[in-house]
Amino acid sequence: MSKTNVAKRYAEALFQIGAEKETIDFLETELATVKEVFQTNQAFLQFLQHPKVEAEKKKQLLNEAFAGFSKDVLHTLSLLVDRHNESIVPDIVDHFITFANQAKGVKEATVYSVRALSDAEKEEIENVFTKKLNVKTLKINNHVDPSVIGGVKIKVGNTVYDGSVKGKLDRLERQIRRAN
Repeated sequence: MSKTNVAKRYAEALFQIGAEKETIDFLETELATVKEVFQTNQAFLQFLQHPKVEAEKKKQLLNEAFAGFSKDVLHTLSLLVDRHNESIVPDIVDHFITFANQAKGVKEATVYSVRALSDAEKEEIENVFTKKLNVKTLKINNHVDPSVIGGVKIKVGNTVYDGSVKGKLDRLERQIRRAN
């Protein structure tokens, strides 16, 4: 089974536990911290993935590093150590956040623009796309991309809404080529 599917299953199980205990927001906050540690501290991850280090020592490190975290998160991390799947923790967190957002009616959008968008512009995009996508909230991540030339390109999930000048020029070029 692929690591993506394994990560998704762990995330779904953790999400169901959070839903039953009504701790989804709390777990989301803890998992975001765990993901940050796993992504920024290479020595930590190398220790956890080292084949000669005993599982008990790895679990002890996790319990010390994440002392005060919920038992559900710590148990999941211990389970991942037992099954040698420490490397998929960031993927699990991403899938968990996706499940949590779906439950809350929230979607994330990446907006590519030539310059950083103002708060008013972000709010305008959010208003238009919350109605279009039929969601309660749209979280906008703005990326500055000079290749856009002008306008914006918005990616929500696997769907891209391209209102950029570059996108319009590309479409125009394709039409001209088809005509010839």
